[in-house]
Amino acid sequence: MSEKFEPKNDLEEKLLAAQEGRIPGEDFLRELMNAQVFMPVEDKYEIAGLQSSDKAQPLVLEDESGMQVVALFTSPERAKPFLEDFPKYKGGLLTEFTWITERIGSGVGITLNPGSETGLEMAPEMLQQLKGG
Repeated sequence: MSEKFEPKNDLEEKLLAAQEGRIPGEDFLRELMNAQVFMPVEDKYEIAGLQSSDKAQPLVLEDESGMQVVALFTSPERAKPFLEDFPKYKGGLLTEFTWITERIGSGVGITLNPGSETGLEMAPEMLQQLKGG
């Protein structure tokens, strides 16, 4: 049994509230669109956690159905345990969720807090709707 999820920031509070049915999912999505998230990126040079290239390579996973999803986290701390299995991804970007969605190609989804019960997966179609496309 996993340990109880203790929210560490406002986004995590809203995510937990949405999963527990205390706020509508649409309210959480609006919050997410204005929130900062952590995106692990491949760090070839390990320069104090900063990405040295302007072409960040995000961590892309494959879900059970074979769909590609970009791994995002509600904070860098949430990423640490998950990334132990991905040693190339020592760096990361803390940036606005919308900045990431604008750069993700069609046919790719997002997974928020992969490996945690308190997370979210978005299919490519849902991302397109959020982007207004």
